[in-house]
Amino acid sequence: MPVCSIVPPYLLRRLARLQDPPMLDAAGAARHALDHLERIHAQRRGLRGSVTPPLTRTTLTRTISDAEHGETLPGTTVRAEGQDPVADRAVDEAYDGLGHTADFYAQAYGRRSLDGDDLPLDATVHFGQQYDNAFWNGERMVFGDGDGDVFVSFTSALTVIAHELTHGVTQYSANLVYQGQSGALNESVSDVFGVLAEQWVRGQDAASADWLVGAGIFGPSIHGTALRSLAAPGTAFDDPALGKDPQPAHMDGYVETTEDSGGVHLNSGIPNHAFYLVATALGGNAWERAGRIWYDTLTSDRLPASADFARFAQETLDVAAERYGADGAEVRAVTDAWAGVGVTPAKTARAAEGTALE
Repeated sequence: MPVCSIVPPYLLRRLARLQDPPMLDAAGAARHALDHLERIHAQRRGLRGSVTPPLTRTTLTRTISDAEHGETLPGTTVRAEGQDPVADRAVDEAYDGLGHTADFYAQAYGRRSLDGDDLPLDATVHFGQQYDNAFWNGERMVFGDGDGDVFVSFTSALTVIAHELTHGVTQYSANLVYQGQSGALNESVSDVFGVLAEQWVRGQDAASADWLVGAGIFGPSIHGTALRSLAAPGTAFDDPALGKDPQPAHMDGYVETTEDSGGVHLNSGIPNHAFYLVATALGGNAWERAGRIWYDTLTSDRLPASADFARFAQETLDVAAERYGADGAEVRAVTDAWAGVGVTPAKTARAAEGTALE
């Protein structure tokens, strides 16, 4: 399983090159976060994701640990399931975020934790010195505290927590290869269910939601609302330090690159926007019809790990037809949405099965 981080490598690389005196600490923090990710990737490169067979469990448990600004996991346990809040905001935000995400999956889709069998949810906070990221490492959530200038919090955004935990759901279901289009789909479904978890907690319908991933994690001097926008990919930030949000919303802007595992954090904007179009066309609560179609597609056996955009689109159409009827509004919404982002549904799958993960 690759390490799936919320802050894309291209943003960290841009920050690492900053030379303005007020941003030197942020540049150093970005360099360290990049170095850490590259060390982990080097250890895992060439390995396909694997899933440990689930054990039979009866309860869901959360455990929050404190790395105390070191980089050894898991750290010291500071709050376990059922214990009272502690005098540490990051600990309590992580604990609550794990619970909200688990409740969302259970009540919206009947899923018992990430693996469907009450997998314990573990997280570590205060990872590293001014660590500019949060990530799912295949076993637990890990949160840095940010550099204090560009990034100020990762535990405060439920979309970040639910995004990373959804990488775990994908790990235990479609296990999408983290490379190219299948990797962009892996990132996209995490964005989709990240925003849906927040909408579910807030009781927001598709029309009233902001559709942002990572709102609130930037410092006050940064010109940006979030890391990504499903409603308008490419508009989440425009800042001298970060540059302009480079996500495309349409296949016309598809980015061919060898960086970021083939642009997984970039091209995810295309299926992200397709989901937004489906959800807003159908209206109401996005986690219901639109979310159900995406959830069923992700968790059924029909989706190959190497699925490209066209294959994923076709499977969402098939699921919509089977669940709601071929002549229903759902199929029309899904058809129009994929056309709106320039994807033609087809039973295809790129040969990414043997691609090294990064």
